[in-house]
Amino acid sequence: MLHPILSELSLTRIVLASGSPRRREILNSTGLTFDVIPSKFDENLDKSQFESPVDYVKETARRKTDEVRERLSISGKASSLIIGADTVVALDGKIMEKPTSKSDATSMLTNLSGKTHSVYTGVVLSKVLQNGTLKQVIFHEKTDVKFGNLPTEVIKSYVDTGEPMDKAGGYGIQAIGGTLVEGICGDYYNVVGFPLHHFCVEMLKLYDNKGGTQN
Repeated sequence: MLHPILSELSLTRIVLASGSPRRREILNSTGLTFDVIPSKFDENLDKSQFESPVDYVKETARRKTDEVRERLSISGKASSLIIGADTVVALDGKIMEKPTSKSDATSMLTNLSGKTHSVYTGVVLSKVLQNGTLKQVIFHEKTDVKFGNLPTEVIKSYVDTGEPMDKAGGYGIQAIGGTLVEGICGDYYNVVGFPLHHFCVEMLKLYDNKGGTQN
């Protein structure tokens, strides 16, 4: 989908402000050439200060992106385009963190069993325009995920694999955790960690001098 602007993008230094291997793999599929510089932003924003998971995830993505841009600017290695993202899992509007222990992971998955939860990703495109000014496009994607009814032994066996421990919500849809999912409504790649189609749409707008959407 980005092929009409790939030649222009090949002349642009692009930075992915995330250390997520899943985001890197998804972005690689577009044909883009980019550097990976993980953000050092400490993700400690007070969730109670945000009206919704959408507001939280977009602000976290913005802070991640800004941290990388400021660090590159200080080092004299500024980038023309920085891509930042953050993904959260929410059940009934409450954000679920990464589990802190096996018992915590078990509790999370038990709560998700038989229910539909939402995965939100906030994305920031931070671009330096030809006149030297900075333009930021901030958007989000939501995907609803329905878990099957999970027997206790299934949850325990999955937790024992260790896979849930570094995943928001305690599962990874792209791996063993996909077997727990009965169905999804929305972008699969968003659940993995990066809304691929929406990203391409916003990039085409941004590089056609139409700007992007704020939604």
